[in-house]
Amino acid sequence: MSATNASSLTDSMDIKVVQQHAQSSSSSSCEDGNPFGAVIRRAGGLLHSVCAKWGPLADKAKQCLLKNKGLGRSTNSLFDSAASASAAAAVLSLPLCSASLSLGKDDCGRSSRGGDSGNVGSLRTDQYMPVSRGPSKRRGSHRRKGSGIQFVQQQVGEEEERVLISEILIQNKDGQNLEDSELLATAQQALKACKPNFALTTSEVQEDVHRIIDTGFFSSCMPSAEDTRDGVRLIFKVEPNQELKGLVCNGANVLPTRVVENAFRDEFGKVVNIQRLNKVLDTLNGWYRDRGLFGQVTDVEILPDGVIRVQVAEAEVHNINIRFLDRKTGEPTVGKTHPETLLRQLTTKIGQVYSLQQGRRDVETVFTMGIMEDVNLVPQPAGDTGMVDLTMNVVERVTGGFSAGGGLSGNGISNGALQGLVGSFAYSHRNAFGRNQKLNISLERGQIDSMFRINYTDPWLEGDDKRTSRAINIQNSRSPGTIVHGIRRDGPSSGPLHGGVTIGRLMAGVDYSRPLRPKWSGTAGISFQRAGARDEHGQPKVVDVNGGPLTFSGQAYDDMLVAKLETVYMDSGDNGSSQLVFNTEQGLPLAKNWLFFNRINVRARQGLRVGPVRCIASFSGGTVIGDLAPHEAFPIGGTNSVRGYDEGSVGSGRSCIVASGEISVPLIGPVEGAIFADYGTDLGSGHTVPGDPAGVRGKPGKGYGYGAGIRVDSPLGPLRLEYAFNDNHARRFHFGIGYRN
Repeated sequence: MSATNASSLTDSMDIKVVQQHAQSSSSSSCEDGNPFGAVIRRAGGLLHSVCAKWGPLADKAKQCLLKNKGLGRSTNSLFDSAASASAAAAVLSLPLCSASLSLGKDDCGRSSRGGDSGNVGSLRTDQYMPVSRGPSKRRGSHRRKGSGIQFVQQQVGEEEERVLISEILIQNKDGQNLEDSELLATAQQALKACKPNFALTTSEVQEDVHRIIDTGFFSSCMPSAEDTRDGVRLIFKVEPNQELKGLVCNGANVLPTRVVENAFRDEFGKVVNIQRLNKVLDTLNGWYRDRGLFGQVTDVEILPDGVIRVQVAEAEVHNINIRFLDRKTGEPTVGKTHPETLLRQLTTKIGQVYSLQQGRRDVETVFTMGIMEDVNLVPQPAGDTGMVDLTMNVVERVTGGFSAGGGLSGNGISNGALQGLVGSFAYSHRNAFGRNQKLNISLERGQIDSMFRINYTDPWLEGDDKRTSRAINIQNSRSPGTIVHGIRRDGPSSGPLHGGVTIGRLMAGVDYSRPLRPKWSGTAGISFQRAGARDEHGQPKVVDVNGGPLTFSGQAYDDMLVAKLETVYMDSGDNGSSQLVFNTEQGLPLAKNWLFFNRINVRARQGLRVGPVRCIASFSGGTVIGDLAPHEAFPIGGTNSVRGYDEGSVGSGRSCIVASGEISVPLIGPVEGAIFADYGTDLGSGHTVPGDPAGVRGKPGKGYGYGAGIRVDSPLGPLRLEYAFNDNHARRFHFGIGYRN
């Protein structure tokens, strides 16, 4: 179809204007006696037939444009209302798509990008937030809906015609060439279908409009066409994004400023690219996701002065409720526990931005209190406030009861398996007065060992904000004196291995503990102790079978008032984790004959995993300065000391060091294999203990052992069966419950 017609289409796209113009031109040519009049008349007739054929289609296009005039964000026909076009170009006047990141006029009354506001489309706000977002209506996705840019499309007719394009230009919105050569090259590279001297359809032009917008450098792209002497010229009028000159972030209460600055650091001074901007915003949203926080970017605007305004929404905790559920029916019921007792355990507080990770830790904290059978935390939107309400559903355990059982004492195996058997009877209450206070009364009784103990613990003192706990202990115990005062197994005596000596101890005290910092805790306490020795018949005894003293004072018992300080570092609590314990006890001689001493203990452990293999190195040591009763000396040797030796067989001294190394690997299921090596020494301090009980009994004062064993996980804890050799070529089995100290 010829491109020589220069009549412009009117805004109403009335095809009759074109027809009348063609007829008048033909008539005047004939009257002037133009020798080409016949040719012109034939061309006019041809044009008339073309207009008659395509007139209805143009009318249909006009109606479609008028009908859809207000639906798009920025809708333009291929032909601008001010551009001239011929009847041939009218065939291509099916409206093409123009794309923009802005809105024509949204529900809030803001103008489009082509208007005065300069707003750029906002991002979605409902991608990550599982709860209702805040009251700001601007955070809705009015400006940009869906995951990408929305293009406004109009299509008229069921079949598309192709029109030959002679020239393609890329200009700014004012019709001038782009000054930035890089942006021009980017837009040109985005054109895949539109090429000079190719016949194009509206869909192909529309696809290239999409491609230009998809580069991310342009806020709008509007195609238009005009007739030239050489044919139809296709012009893409683009509006580049502004250069980023500043940044404003609103609503970010927990998002650190440095995180925002680092995210945008590489974008300053550059033309804003929407694709890169989305990645930057994903970085900010990822900061919230990684920490389980209910927050995200909800709106972004590029202001006229090149400043990006980022709006962040963070869901704060509006209220926290405790709901007790019946153990059988699951229906709400009245609980025995004070709600305040549970609420103060939570690190999540009203007014904080809700964190999923923090919520999980709170659930675990409440569960480990030991008074709940089931715990879960449910977040719900707090109406239209943009905040979140938390409901903690809990099912209470049975609070108390009696129990009975049996086991082996630590000293029992040294005196024979039967003598080591211990029976126990206990009463416990996990939630005294509904405040999570613990009461335990227990009695353990064996052939030699016995212990009666009352323990009352308040895990968190009321009114204290440092999580200070208090433990009150009363204990009366009796244990064999085998470790220090026992007779040698290879000696001539046929009496009991404990040498007819049992150590009785009466103690009453109180301890206060609190966390000092993450993984660190501290304990301070004071106790009164009375310790002495008795014979097999329960009568007081002051010397052992070798004539050595059994007490420091020389009387039937020693009295002491002991103040204690202890600091503990615990990495994760696992056996292979790092641990450090420092303990000091000071005897206070407030009365005559009360012992005056200072006792220091240090324990350290370091674990390392290499694949399935676990390596553990441990160290313990201590010393006593001042008064020292013989039975208070440090024993060396045994299941929890130097394996390969009997309990206390290496020595007993005023000071000691014990080191151990162990390598373990999983075998089958709960079974684990291990090899180990231990070393212990009294540092030559055995003779400084009153009566030198270790020297009299011929203990070497130092020694080592090595061997192998297996571990089996059980409800009681790890069961350890080990076979060890010592440096004297002796060998023995060791059996224990739980990990070594």
